[in-house]
Amino acid sequence: MNYVGIDMGSTCTKVIVMDESQKIIFHKVMPTGWNCIETAQSILEMLEEQGIKREQFKCVATGYGRISVPYMDKAITEISCHGKGACYLFGEKDFTVIDIGGQDTKVIEIAGGAVKNFNMNDKCSAGTGKFLEIMAATLGLGLNDLCELSRESKNHIVISSMCTVFAESEVVSLIGRGTEKADIAYAVVESIVNKVHGQLGKIAPKNSVVRLTGGLCEAPYIIEAMSKKLDTEVKSDPMARYAGAIGAALYATAIK
Repeated sequence: MNYVGIDMGSTCTKVIVMDESQKIIFHKVMPTGWNCIETAQSILEMLEEQGIKREQFKCVATGYGRISVPYMDKAITEISCHGKGACYLFGEKDFTVIDIGGQDTKVIEIAGGAVKNFNMNDKCSAGTGKFLEIMAATLGLGLNDLCELSRESKNHIVISSMCTVFAESEVVSLIGRGTEKADIAYAVVESIVNKVHGQLGKIAPKNSVVRLTGGLCEAPYIIEAMSKKLDTEVKSDPMARYAGAIGAALYATAIK
């Protein structure tokens, strides 16, 4: 028997397959697209191509499109799955998870290997991966390029607007005034870091161990900027974008 975790986010869908020893034997990330049901079907076909037939696995779905996976055995919230997946990845039981997703940013306090508290920014795209994508597109950059360009900033300016729409207008105005692109990139990244810092302060204990999951886990400058702002070493892992899917797969191992 295999165990499949599907984290269907607003931007990307992550898939994890574990064997009976809870070892990850397959992983895949793909665009979610506009139709979650079609994405779920393509995952099923992909698994069959890997020799993993439907009757050979248990499946838990999580994330934005979790109810759109018709063959799932169970749907579990992303807070629970991200917490469980982060514990598996980092091998720790007491820490705080920051997950910057496309649609929301989650801060999850883990105590004794279980979710104790959480805070979610899901009312506005400010502070999310979508915010970064929009700002990067406005600057004609890829997301990772924007993050790395931030390092070259010599004038640390700020974006005052927290609303994505107004922030985009502010960026356009800065471009029009001839502001250096690196300085604008710095301001964009700093606005994300400040937003996360505010969320973290609402629930995380002081001097908490902090781990980053989500799509920005492989953006070194984001990790460095957060470490500086939070005054603690933020760590991540190349597989951290799969935290939700890993947690879902772990929950699937408990299904009889």
